[in-house]
Amino acid sequence: MAKGRTVVGILGGSGVYDIDGLNSSQWKSIKSPFGEPSDELLHGDLDGQEIVFLPRHGRGHKIPPSHVNYRANIDCLKRAGVTELISVSAVGSLREELAPGAFVIVDQFIDRTSAREKSFFGPGCVAHVSMAKPVCNALGDCLQIAARNAAIEYVRGGTYLAMEGPQFSSFAESQLYRSWNCDVVGMTNMPEAKLAREAELCYASVGMVTDYDCWRIGHDAVTVEQVVKVLLQNASLARTLVKAVTPLINAEPSLSTCSCKTALDGSLITAAEARDPAVLLDLDAVAGRVLKK
Repeated sequence: MAKGRTVVGILGGSGVYDIDGLNSSQWKSIKSPFGEPSDELLHGDLDGQEIVFLPRHGRGHKIPPSHVNYRANIDCLKRAGVTELISVSAVGSLREELAPGAFVIVDQFIDRTSAREKSFFGPGCVAHVSMAKPVCNALGDCLQIAARNAAIEYVRGGTYLAMEGPQFSSFAESQLYRSWNCDVVGMTNMPEAKLAREAELCYASVGMVTDYDCWRIGHDAVTVEQVVKVLLQNASLARTLVKAVTPLINAEPSLSTCSCKTALDGSLITAAEARDPAVLLDLDAVAGRVLKK
């Protein structure tokens, strides 16, 4: 696959509702057959790199995790031309060494969500993609270098437990997640990562630790004000990270031939003659490359 135009997508989580330094920025509405995305998409230029930003919860944080239309979000980002997608989201720490303020470049997930549409495919066109390695290693490398260059405290690698929410964990649940060797807990990276893989996007996730989850004895004494303070600090660092990583993404040659971009090869199991034409129309953006074969 020849290297084409690189468009970096950013999915902003709690506290990250815009991106600093965008030139020629413009909010644009994109229609999706999967419904309404969380917000309009902010298009712009960051130091010569085309950026498309989408606030996951909408500007002002109006949408709770279980009501985010993950399919519409990923579909609209794909329609906007995004090739590489970086997710930033607030998480709770399940490890003593991952203190509030740390960034975790996630490499694995455990999905405990239960009330969300998790695939673009279904009756009329069935597909099974691999999630053994759910994030893009090359994109993770870029994030690691950018974090180091920007002097941001980070950890490379970690398992993200995705819970349904909107309530936080019970003490017993938090202890269970720790026993499963999970590192952080959040509510938004699933099914987002699964859908990004189905859409053949390079996807990487940065978990921004705001607090210790309730497993830590005495952590109940932490106030909302303290958590919000860390959240705002993390959001500022997230914008710094985005600015640092974009030139690295554009210059990374391995991304152009990354296996993420051919994730649907061999994944469609429904015979061509048995596929529902109406379903295929909805899949024109996420699966158009393989459906045109």
